[in-house]
Amino acid sequence: METRPYVSWDLVGKFVTDAFVAAGVPREDAEICTDVLMESDRRGIESHGTNRFKPIYIDRIEEGILNPVTNYEVIKETPTTLVADAHDGMGMVASYKMMNSLIEKAKTYGIAMGTITNSSHYGIAGYWAMMASKRGLLGITGTNARASIAPTFGVDNMMGTNPLTFAFPTDEDFPFVLDCATSIVQRGKIEYYARSGKDTPKGMVISENGEELTDSNYILEALTKGTAALNPLGGTGEELAGYKGYGYAAVVEILSAALSGGMFMKDLTNKDENGNKRPYHLGHFFIVINPDFFMGLDTFKKTTGDIIRALRASKKAPGHDRIYTAGEKEWDVWLERKDKGVPMGESVQKDFITVRDKYNLDYKFPFE
Repeated sequence: METRPYVSWDLVGKFVTDAFVAAGVPREDAEICTDVLMESDRRGIESHGTNRFKPIYIDRIEEGILNPVTNYEVIKETPTTLVADAHDGMGMVASYKMMNSLIEKAKTYGIAMGTITNSSHYGIAGYWAMMASKRGLLGITGTNARASIAPTFGVDNMMGTNPLTFAFPTDEDFPFVLDCATSIVQRGKIEYYARSGKDTPKGMVISENGEELTDSNYILEALTKGTAALNPLGGTGEELAGYKGYGYAAVVEILSAALSGGMFMKDLTNKDENGNKRPYHLGHFFIVINPDFFMGLDTFKKTTGDIIRALRASKKAPGHDRIYTAGEKEWDVWLERKDKGVPMGESVQKDFITVRDKYNLDYKFPFE
C-alpha cells in the first residue's frame, strides 16, 4: 500500500522544468530533461526519476561540473553513423538530438548507430530505446558511468553500472523494454535505499576485503572512496555466473568509449589529479534498426507479441500466478499512477522545497 503523498504530473513537470530553467538550462532543453526524469516515475523506476533532478543535475550545475547549455557538436557523420561531442552538457539533451538523427537515418537506410563523448548522466536508458520503438523501430543503447562494478574475482570498482538496453515495438499496448544495469544493483537503487532508511540486500556489494556490505549510507560513501564495489549480474565469483554480468559490462564500456574515442573506467570521475571537481566525461552508444528492411513492422510486432504471450502463458511456479515480460510491470505502474501523480517521499519533498526557495519559484506543494 502506497503511503507517500501523490503530486500531480502537471505540477511536478512544470516545477522541474522551471527549476532547470532557473539553473540556466534553456527552456526547450529543460522540457526534454524533465520528460526523461518523469518517464522514470511513470514507469516506476524511482532510482532515476524526478527525485534525482537536484542531486544529479541541479547540484552539479551549481558545482560547475555540468554545463546547463549543451553545445552538441557533430564531429563525424556518414549516412548510417554519427559521432557527437556533448562538451559536458546535459546528457539527456545530447541523447535526444542523437536519437532523432539516428531514427531518420534508420528510416532511410535500415540501420544506424551513433556515439556521444564528453557527456553526462542521460537518465534512464530505456527512454532512448523507446524513442525508436514509438516510431516502429528497434532501439538499443548503453552508457558507461563512474566506476562501481568489480570484475569477477576482483574487489576494485573498475566499471560503471553500464546498462545494456533494448526496446522493441509489439502488437500489444506497450513495447518490450529490457532496461537494466549490468551490475546486480545500480547506485541509484542504493541511493533510494539510503533515502528510505533501508539496508541494501546482502550479496549486492562487497568491500575491498571481499566482505558483503548492507549499510546503504556506508556503501555510498565507500563506493565514492573506492573501498567498495558492486557485484556484476550473477553476483560474486563464477558459481552463479557473475562473469556473464562482468562480460556484458565490459561490452558496454567498450562500445561507449572505444567508438567515440572517449574516457573509460576509472577516468570517469568527477575529480582531477589534484582532487578538484570536474565533469564526468561519459560516453553513450545508440543503435536503431528498421524492421521494414527485414520482414516488415507488422510481422515483427506480431511475432514479438506471440513470443511474450507464450512466455506469460507458460506453467507457473508454485505460489505464483503471473509471469511477466520485460516492460509489463512498468506498464502496470503507469496504469496505476497515471491519474494519481508522482508518489513523493520526505527526502524528495525537501529537495523540491529547497530548490523552490533557492530560486524563488512561485510554487505551493500539496505536501506542505
